[in-house]
Amino acid sequence: MAMGSEAGGGVFDHGAHAVTLSRVDGASRCGAAPSPPAADGDDSLPPPPPPKPLLVAAPREAGEYPVLLFLHGFMALNSFYSQLFHHVASHGFIVVGPQLYTFSGPDTTEEINSAAAVIAWLVRGLRSSLPPGVLADLTKLSVSGHSRGGKVAFALALGHGKGKANKNLALPPLAAVVAVDPVDGTGVGAQTPPPILTGKARSLAVCAPAMVLGTGLGELPRGPLFPPCAPRGVSHAAFYDELAPAAAARHCHLVARDYGHTDMMDDDTPGARGLLTRAVCRSGGARAPMRRFVAGATVAFLNRWVRGDGDALDSIRARPELAPVALSVVEFLDEEEIKEAMPVRRS
Repeated sequence: MAMGSEAGGGVFDHGAHAVTLSRVDGASRCGAAPSPPAADGDDSLPPPPPPKPLLVAAPREAGEYPVLLFLHGFMALNSFYSQLFHHVASHGFIVVGPQLYTFSGPDTTEEINSAAAVIAWLVRGLRSSLPPGVLADLTKLSVSGHSRGGKVAFALALGHGKGKANKNLALPPLAAVVAVDPVDGTGVGAQTPPPILTGKARSLAVCAPAMVLGTGLGELPRGPLFPPCAPRGVSHAAFYDELAPAAAARHCHLVARDYGHTDMMDDDTPGARGLLTRAVCRSGGARAPMRRFVAGATVAFLNRWVRGDGDALDSIRARPELAPVALSVVEFLDEEEIKEAMPVRRS
C-alpha cells in the first residue's frame, strides 16, 4: 500500500481541505483586565483574548475538526512552522501554535504553565478565531512540540502544567502526543528545569499514545564552534526509551536519517532568529522532504488515535521506504510488549 495513495491516507501530500492561516493577538499585560470567566453555558460575554499570541491554521470548510496544539522550539517563532501547520490542517485538523515567549532562560516552568493556560483558553476562546461554520472538537485535543517545545508537550502529558499559576485549571485529557526531535537540556545531568527525562527506562507514565520523531543529524554538531542541537542522551531516543507502556497507550519512534534539527521549519525563516535556524544546527539541505515527513507522520498518528483510522500509520510501519525521507529507526510498541511490561494482577 503506497503511503501517498488514497488508501494509505495520502498523508505526505497536502490534504483535500483548503486552509486559512490567521494570527490572534494575546492578552496584553499592560492593558485592560481580562474578561471574567463566564458561567457554564453563558455566551453573553465576549471570549477573552488568549494568554499568548497564536497562529491558527484551520480548514475553511464548515465542520467540526480535532485540535492540535503545537509548541515551538527554543527561541523560535511560531511563524517558522506555518507550512507545517498548513499541511496538517489540510487533512482536517485545527492547528494552534502559541508564541510562548519572546526571550527565555533555561527554566521551562513558565512556558509549561503558559501552554497549559492556552489549553484552558481553547475551550471558550478558540471558536471566535475560526472561519464561519468551523468548530473545534476539544474532546479530541492533541499536543505536539519541537525541540524544547517537545519537552513541554511531554510535561503537559505528565501533568506538569498545574503549578501555582494554574492551580484552578481543569485541563482536558490528551488524545495523543507528538514530540518532534524533543530536547531536555544540553546533556545528561544538564537538563533544563524542571527535568522530564529521568535516566530510567520506561519511567515516563504518559497515558496518551505518543509518537517521537527524531533526526539523524540533530545529535551531530554543525562545526567545532557549535554544540549539537539535539544532544545524545537528552533527545528523541532517550524520550522514547523512557516511555512507559500503558494499557491505553501505544507509542512509536521514527527517525529521519539524513535531516537535522530544524529541517521541518518553513523554507523561509526571516530575521536574525530565522538565520540562526540554518546557521546553528546541522542540516540535510532542502527542508520540504523533512517537513512533508513530519507533517505526514503526525497526520497518520492522529488519524489512528483521534479518528480510529490506522491505514496510513500501518503503511509507514509496513513500508517505511515510501516515506519522503530515509528512516533509520522505525519502532512500535506492540500489544504483546505492553502485556509483558504490565504487572500481572493476581486474585
